[in-house]
Amino acid sequence: MGFQQGLSGLNASSKNLDVIGNNIANSSTVGFKNSRTEFADIYASSFASSSTIAGIGVRVTDIAQQFSQGNITTTNNALDVAITGNGFFRVQDPAGNISYTRNGQFQVDRNGYINNNGQYLTGWTTDPNSGLLIKGGQPKPIQLTVGNIGARATGGSGTSNAGLQLVLNLDASKPILDRTAPPTGVGPLSITDPTTYTNSTSATVYDAQGVSHTLTYYFSKVGVNKWEVQTSFDGAAPVPADPTQTLGTAPNAPATQGYMYFDGNGRLTGPASTPPAPADAIPSFNFATTLVAPNGATSPFTFNVNFAKSTQFGSAFGVNSINQDGYADGRLTGLSIAKDGTIQGNYSNSQTKVVGQLVLANFTNVQGLQPLGDNRWAQSFASGEPRVGDPGTTDLGLLQSAALEDSNVDLTGELVNLITAQRNYQANAQTIKAQDQILQTLVSLR
Repeated sequence: MGFQQGLSGLNASSKNLDVIGNNIANSSTVGFKNSRTEFADIYASSFASSSTIAGIGVRVTDIAQQFSQGNITTTNNALDVAITGNGFFRVQDPAGNISYTRNGQFQVDRNGYINNNGQYLTGWTTDPNSGLLIKGGQPKPIQLTVGNIGARATGGSGTSNAGLQLVLNLDASKPILDRTAPPTGVGPLSITDPTTYTNSTSATVYDAQGVSHTLTYYFSKVGVNKWEVQTSFDGAAPVPADPTQTLGTAPNAPATQGYMYFDGNGRLTGPASTPPAPADAIPSFNFATTLVAPNGATSPFTFNVNFAKSTQFGSAFGVNSINQDGYADGRLTGLSIAKDGTIQGNYSNSQTKVVGQLVLANFTNVQGLQPLGDNRWAQSFASGEPRVGDPGTTDLGLLQSAALEDSNVDLTGELVNLITAQRNYQANAQTIKAQDQILQTLVSLR
């Protein structure tokens, strides 16, 4: 027996103790992956039979990181993101160098970039005009627009029936109002005299500068299954109804008045035939509203008002829903991240907007990644090329917002490994001590 075996054992045990100590030190490090020391025996090259050759020690062949899933802990920060399953966040430094991490502790810097310790989170960005995600090519650092997002006039979304949609029920049991002059009738509509109309409701719309305006609709039952509709803009006097027009039928009809007709079953009917056609014979029931904004916004601004699905039943007047597609200017107030990595911005004007989508990357051999420190790894020849895609696709995991992946270190197991490694070190030291005693015996011979 020589000293070499014992020395190699001491070196290997010392390295093992270093690895175990590093695991224990990082037991609370977010996204940390523990390592294990892998050993191999050493034999001298010889033509002799292997059964007669004594090994000459041990060596460390690899310090292999174990990429098993860590526990998930919830937090109060929406930008904390945990990966459930395979994959790494793809991050980029200011010089353009790419690395990969499981540490999802992100924040927004003063320039609007989502980053972790100066490493920008990359993904798909949005087109500034359409707001759609731009996918394909290389993912880019995600930069948020934290300033004003601008306003949109009602009717400006470009979608079908863009504008104002009202679904309401008009009370069929209400009496018919006589529009002749008093004392025989109630006379024309007066917004200050509730006896001149049956019901009313208001809706808020926006001009191109994001200034809100109030539209008040006055509904008056003026015949069997026939309701007069007049509109007041910002409290102004309404335009008188034209009894010869039905909503949206005549090119010269005043934009802020008209009539709604219902069939015997209380369904809204189309205005194009006499008697009016059933509502299901037309796709919608619209009329254009042209308004002049007094604040100098694009004037006039025009949008559709849709009463489709409105009814006339013998129950109290009620507005089931009011929706419109305009909004005032707003600033970013918060973020949320979906399981598929879609980042949604919440704005002060109650609007939401997709501002990007983060991507994940995976490798054929994750243990071949090169550790860089700061919970980051770099691609290497051994790891293979990264496969980049949306979370939840192929072999990529899903995301959990407001959560972090803990270190995958089993502290109890590591403490047991520490005791074992310590005993191994002591045992190798004993072999050196025994060899020293043998040499001492030989030197002491007379």
